[in-house]
Amino acid sequence: MEVHLNAIGVLLIILAMIHGIFPTYFKWTTELAPISLINRQMMYVHTFFIALVLLLMGILCLTSAKQIIETQLGHKLALGMGIFWAFRLAIQLFGYSSKLWRGKRFETTIHVLFLILWSYMSVVFFSLYWS
Repeated sequence: MEVHLNAIGVLLIILAMIHGIFPTYFKWTTELAPISLINRQMMYVHTFFIALVLLLMGILCLTSAKQIIETQLGHKLALGMGIFWAFRLAIQLFGYSSKLWRGKRFETTIHVLFLILWSYMSVVFFSLYWS
C-alpha cells in the first residue's frame, strides 16, 4: 500500500503543478474579461488554493505513507481523502457536460484518465481506511 501512496503523492504534485498553466491554457485573460473583478480574482485565488491542497496532499502521501497506513489518525486522514476523491469522481461523472469532451479525442482522453485517477485514489484511500 505504501507504493500506492507514493504513486498518488507524485501524481498529486504533478497535478498541482499543472494548475499553474490553467490561466494560459484556458485563456483566462480573454475568457474572464467580461466578468466582474471579484469573480475573475476568485478563479485565480481558488485555483491557487486547489493547487496548494493538491501539493500538500501529495507531500503528505510521499512523506508520511507509513503513518497513514499504520495509525488511527492516518486511517482517518485516508477516510477524508477517500471521501474527497469520491466526490471528485462524482463531479467528473455528473458535474461536467459531455458536450465538453464527447467527440473530441484529447478531451475524451483526459476525461477518461481523470475518471481512472479519481477512482484509483478513492479506492486506495477507502481501502486504507477499511484495512
